Amino acid sequence: MRASHADRERAVDVLKAGFAEGRLQQAEYEQRIGRAYQAQTHAELQMLVADLPQGPVPQAQFQPPTVVPPTFMPMPVQMPLPMQMPMPMHTNNSATGALVCGILSPMTWGLTSIPAVILGHKARAEIRRTGERGDGQAIAGIVIGWLGIGGWALFLLLMVLVGVAGH
Repeated sequence: MRASHADRERAVDVLKAGFAEGRLQQAEYEQRIGRAYQAQTHAELQMLVADLPQGPVPQAQFQPPTVVPPTFMPMPVQMPLPMQMPMPMHTNNSATGALVCGILSPMTWGLTSIPAVILGHKARAEIRRTGERGDGQAIAGIVIGWLGIGGWALFLLLMVLVGVAGH
């Protein structure tokens, strides 16, 4: 039977493994590699790897479909049952409040920064417990609120430093 490119590559892989394991010397390895690439039949390839632990396996004309073990199969996607776990479609009200308070912080001179942080943390706890939407809004409210609090703290620190430096 005539050898294919894939058969030649398998024979070369066996030769490489034999060389890496110390079964072939460099000169013999190079000679066999050259012959493997020039081989026309399976018999020629078999002669090149017969004294090594593994040789090329001729491909059958028809191979029955192989069964893939379940280990390598993709996980089936299971849709939740309607009674099992309802998907909440509404956003947590505290998360919306946290975001609104955070956005209003610059306009209220930071007065709504503390409520933004409190509502944001409250909303995240409720979202974890109930599975509602709005976690991003709660986080945004927390971040903007802390930025407002930090801005006021920095402003007050600078005022104290200016007051101390003035005396």
